[in-house]
Amino acid sequence: MKSHYLIRTSAVLLLMATAGTAAAGECAIEYIRTACPGKEAESFSKCGGKQSCVLPESAESAQACQAAALKACANDRLLITKSKVVRAKFDGKAVMSASGKEDFCADYAKRGTEFDQCAK
Repeated sequence: MKSHYLIRTSAVLLLMATAGTAAAGECAIEYIRTACPGKEAESFSKCGGKQSCVLPESAESAQACQAAALKACANDRLLITKSKVVRAKFDGKAVMSASGKEDFCADYAKRGTEFDQCAK
């Protein structure tokens, strides 16, 4: 009788411990930067000195990964990074932008004001 109680109690505790944890997928964001002339070292520093890299991003779903990829297009280093190409994969499968493009930055709303500003 006691062993039945212990087994049931253990099972309930195990369920309670795992109930609040949702299994997040793997969101991989690929960055490909184009630097302003002479600013390659600064622009590429976010990828360990390379023009491109893939960085993990926390996302619960393909839609969350899509939102993270679009957000990754933001460029506040206007005189350092000329432009970016940002692609995403969720659980190893390509995620497309809302308009069906591979490059999320093609749809980025602030592209006109944040990209191609090197000479200004």
